[in-house]
Amino acid sequence: MNRNATVILCAALSVVVPSGVFAQASDVKKKDSNGMDMKGMDMKSMDAKDMGMTKNSAATPHKGVGEVKDVNTADGVVTLVHEPIKSLNWPAMTMGFKVKDKSLMDKIKPGDKVEFTLVQVGKEYLITGMK
Repeated sequence: MNRNATVILCAALSVVVPSGVFAQASDVKKKDSNGMDMKGMDMKSMDAKDMGMTKNSAATPHKGVGEVKDVNTADGVVTLVHEPIKSLNWPAMTMGFKVKDKSLMDKIKPGDKVEFTLVQVGKEYLITGMK
């Protein structure tokens, strides 16, 4: 690319990218997609493999054990206080998870101890089974 084309490209990008975008990205707090605090997770020390984000991870089921903290049937979200999930290299924490089949939510209430199965769908984890 010649010098003039490079200068024009840089000028065009400076107009398209609003100032402060990069500063805003660094201000993002550690929250999951449901707004749950994830400060118990050291994301810097985890690589994609550690977080279960491998090529075939969408189909990989992960098992967990926890206690139901909240059941939000309207949004299809269950908040669990779960034990460490070794297959994901996750420490024990409180998280909200979407539920694949909302009928699972009819069988649980806050305070229940549950065993659950979850899979990765995109960047989120979805509960596919619970007992």
